[in-house]
Amino acid sequence: MKDKKTKPHPVSKRSVSKRVAAVYIILKVSVIGVLIRQFFVGNYTNVLLCVLTLVLFYIPDIADRTFKVKLPDTLEVIILLFIYAAEILGEIREYYITIPFWDTMLHTINGFLMAAIGFAMVNVLNQNEKIHLNLSPLFLAVVAFCFSMTIGVLWEFFEYSMDTFTKSDMQKDTWISELSTVSMHPDGKNSVVNVNPVQIEFNDHVGVVYAYENTYLDIGLHDTMKDLLVNCIGAAIFSIIGAFWVNGKNTLIKAFVPVFKSKAEITEGQGESYEQ
Repeated sequence: MKDKKTKPHPVSKRSVSKRVAAVYIILKVSVIGVLIRQFFVGNYTNVLLCVLTLVLFYIPDIADRTFKVKLPDTLEVIILLFIYAAEILGEIREYYITIPFWDTMLHTINGFLMAAIGFAMVNVLNQNEKIHLNLSPLFLAVVAFCFSMTIGVLWEFFEYSMDTFTKSDMQKDTWISELSTVSMHPDGKNSVVNVNPVQIEFNDHVGVVYAYENTYLDIGLHDTMKDLLVNCIGAAIFSIIGAFWVNGKNTLIKAFVPVFKSKAEITEGQGESYEQ
């Protein structure tokens, strides 16, 4: 007699709440609608942005099925809305240009989210019996803050690289009304010179400052520093709240902290089919 072959379990699909599923459906339908419109108007760059957005929507699913990380519903919804706000509203609908502080808001949220992820990773190690760690709430907060700031800095490196090599403008220009520099000192000394937005001669050379209506064009420095500052604020807010959560003084933070799935949860999902 031939041995009976064990029927393989079907690939399990992640189970999500009705609230999260509704957000997924609404955002996906919206993105597909934008994609179709951008295709017919011939803007294929925006078509690719829509495709990228749809791919990014699967980040929670990848985290769950590949890394066995379970995201709280609140955190998952925020991530989905963040992706949509950055790619569809920010880039295609041009909210980065038309709505003041749109970019600032997203960078603040990003600092908060990245701190949550960094906090969760270290907190899981802290609770693992096989890893002999007993990190204090203060240390957890510091690690979460540093992780978020590192991601923020790496993103600014990416923006700078894109602007340098592809001639894009991810680091949005800023018009400033005052410029202080030592480079334009007429005698070449290390002394600050306040200059007006006009052509300036110094050291037998001509320095040209791009100006418009008594303002100077800054090519990314102010944007980068502002992004890092608000990322720092978002990271600090979560890190402080997270430290209190470890001490059992704040349960609200659970809505933002991803956790690794237990063995029981992983086993329970084997062979079951769930729809996202």
